[in-house]
Amino acid sequence: MKKYDLIIIGSGPAGEKAAVKAAYYGKQVAVVEKRADLGGAGTNTGTLPSKTLKETALYYSGLNERGLFGVDKELERAANVRDFFFRKNQVVEQQEEGIAANFKLHNIDTYIGTASIKDPHTVTVTGKDACELEGEFILVATGSYPFQPPGIPFDGKFVHDSDTILTINRIPRSIVIVGAGVIGCEYATIFAVMGTQVKLVNSHEEILTFLDREICRELMADMERIGVQFVFGSRVDDVTILPDEHTHNVHAKLTNGEPIEADMFLYAAGRSGGVNGLGLEEVGVEFDKRQNIIVDDKYCTSVPSIYAAGDVIGFPALASTSMDQGRVAVTQMFGFHDQEQISEQFPYGIYTIPEVSVYGMTEDEAQEKKIDYCVGRARYRDMPRGKIMGAKEGLLKLVVERESRKVLGVHIFGKIATELIHYGMDLVQNEDTLSKIISRVYNTPTLHELYKYAAYNALIEGHYMDNPAGH
Repeated sequence: MKKYDLIIIGSGPAGEKAAVKAAYYGKQVAVVEKRADLGGAGTNTGTLPSKTLKETALYYSGLNERGLFGVDKELERAANVRDFFFRKNQVVEQQEEGIAANFKLHNIDTYIGTASIKDPHTVTVTGKDACELEGEFILVATGSYPFQPPGIPFDGKFVHDSDTILTINRIPRSIVIVGAGVIGCEYATIFAVMGTQVKLVNSHEEILTFLDREICRELMADMERIGVQFVFGSRVDDVTILPDEHTHNVHAKLTNGEPIEADMFLYAAGRSGGVNGLGLEEVGVEFDKRQNIIVDDKYCTSVPSIYAAGDVIGFPALASTSMDQGRVAVTQMFGFHDQEQISEQFPYGIYTIPEVSVYGMTEDEAQEKKIDYCVGRARYRDMPRGKIMGAKEGLLKLVVERESRKVLGVHIFGKIATELIHYGMDLVQNEDTLSKIISRVYNTPTLHELYKYAAYNALIEGHYMDNPAGH
């Protein structure tokens, strides 16, 4: 039996970064991965594939260039279906190769097979690299898998979850997407841009409830503009798959009794922690009803030698936070004292078309906390760079404490929002004021000027000045 300082189960964002950090500090590390390919869902079925498909959809649809250069691209649905996945497959392969190279560079041993925890220090591997491993610590980083509601005939051809949707061999003429969370909204915009008729079904009356409501309205309006139809306040029942010769292969009923049909259905209604088969109950590791492992603020489970990080512990279930959770878990178990916690606040990036990214306090939260605030707004189409890009939509919104002029929150809807948000993070974290934003010089023409224009707008809305010079 080979002995290690740390055995990691899962090679996704949390597992990879934890492994490399521990190895960097001289620890002997083993990673067990059940897939033949490294990277977990983040690389193979989640973050990278869906975001790459978004860029591919924009390329093939020509959405960003329509009307700008006198000649518009036309989407050739049948001819380009295989190409639609070409770039995704290439990116996934490159990322997997990068992870393997990173493990090799840091002398991390990789075992391909299914892991189960025999006792608090022993992992049994079955499959290709069958063996038993002994470790001072074990980190569970097995991620999550799509929740499949009971009674729904998932067949991987007409009825999909967020994993199997990446294996389709044709772009459907129509699709019903159940669930208006991040995954559902992202795929709704991808398919709509590719010319698919999209219906987005949600049991609630709104989407993405954690967003600032104004930003959410902007997103919804643009989703409707590109053809997404919203069906709120209903669930899907009685799903039936019909033979291939039918115009619509999937028929169902909504809970309000109305029929609904499409070429394909995609269920994007949540995920569950990947704990099946690990033997956690037998060794005393606790998890909740959604199979999310329960950890403390050090990412330690109810068993002192076993830690967990990433999607398998539930919220926020982001690749970005999972990476740092893995690093912090390693810091805590070995006492490195260099990164003992992750920041309480973190940015959200939603890769719809266009993107949404937010950090800090929403306008609703400011109202609930009875903060005297004002708002500053700047639209992409009013910026010189926005005009060059032909931006028809896009909004940057600042939530500002009126008396101190400190920025409390930044909310962006528009192209590369997930890139632009990081400057906003610094504004909020550093408690910067409107004056500081205005006093800085930004390249022009760039979208970064949105911050300065929004700051000037906040000065007007906050009644600080009637006619701020230079706006």
